[in-house]
Amino acid sequence: MKKLLTMALAASMLVMPLAACDAADAEGSAAATNGKFVVGFDAEFPPMGFIAEDGSYTGFDLELAAEVASRLGLEFVAQPIAWDSKDQELASGNIDCIWNGFTISGREDEYTWTEPYMSNNQVVVVNAGSDISTLADLAGAVVAVQKDSSGLAALEENTELLDSFAELVQVDDYLNAMMELESGAVDAIVMDEIVARYQIQEAGSNFVVLDESVASEEYGVGFALGNEELRDQVQAALEEMAADGTLAEISNEWFGEDITTVG
Repeated sequence: MKKLLTMALAASMLVMPLAACDAADAEGSAAATNGKFVVGFDAEFPPMGFIAEDGSYTGFDLELAAEVASRLGLEFVAQPIAWDSKDQELASGNIDCIWNGFTISGREDEYTWTEPYMSNNQVVVVNAGSDISTLADLAGAVVAVQKDSSGLAALEENTELLDSFAELVQVDDYLNAMMELESGAVDAIVMDEIVARYQIQEAGSNFVVLDESVASEEYGVGFALGNEELRDQVQAALEEMAADGTLAEISNEWFGEDITTVG
């Protein structure tokens, strides 16, 4: 199920010829940065984007993005960013888009989006054997969530649930959150279901996901407001990949089934 796609660092990544472009022509490729497609991602967010054992950047989203770049005749550059600095990275032009399990819900007017390519839930993860089995059981609990994440946004919209916690701890990434949960420093984590189930399976952690979810959402690729030209090229490439079976193939390699929603 898991596939480690070795990606070289940006300086050594292959530039695909414009003649190979299927979803956009050479003129349209100018919408990206100097012939490159620079994708901002959280390097500690498996399976969407993370650092492989060999030190390369890999992940489901990065594999999708690399395929899109190839079809657009652009050089793919995976650019790790601090998640709470993603807006500054995009506004400064350091990255062309944010592609890393990026939730559309609640951010509809803040970015120029592709159509959703995957559905997801914000769920609660606890230690096996925990007394917490429902959302109501979180009353009085210490709960962790990633800074500036869709999990945090979901909690801020559900004030009744949030106010029931003894404490909300904001962490830099969910790998740290899981270590905190395993050590007993926190009682639960609110996080993306896709990421939670992947990490539990890969690490063999003694965690469980509650049946009740905090919120439902969809993932999309986010561009700076107004960058419709590059967004349209990426959207066309994704639709092409859905039509020829490439999206389903990549999804099956990572998740054992096609969980994409394009088309």
